[in-house]
Amino acid sequence: VQLQASGGGLVQAGGSLRLACAASGRTLRSYAMGWFRQSPGKEREFVAAITGNSGSTYYADSVKGRFTVSRDNAKNTVYLQMNSLEFEDTAVYYCAADPSSLILSDYVGRYRYWGQGTQVTVSS
Repeated sequence: VQLQASGGGLVQAGGSLRLACAASGRTLRSYAMGWFRQSPGKEREFVAAITGNSGSTYYADSVKGRFTVSRDNAKNTVYLQMNSLEFEDTAVYYCAADPSSLILSDYVGRYRYWGQGTQVTVSS
């Protein structure tokens, strides 16, 4: 499966962005999907995940209550709605697919397929 992330940009602190991750090659319904982010000099960190059937979601503590992950399997797309953005949210955001559709994981190594990343910059 090929993943294409989009929707990043420059936003002021307190603003919102919605990222999208479009898939091709296979239906996303068979995959749990995750969002990760990476800042310069830091390791890639978990942001959010959603099961293949949208039944469950999982968030990092740092984004809980501000970010929402969702998916539209008919459009083969996963979304990350980011509200109340903070300077510390600045990073390259990646979407990833885990073939275990019903398992939510924050472990980078579990995800088999990755998108190319989209830059999110929050100005303070």
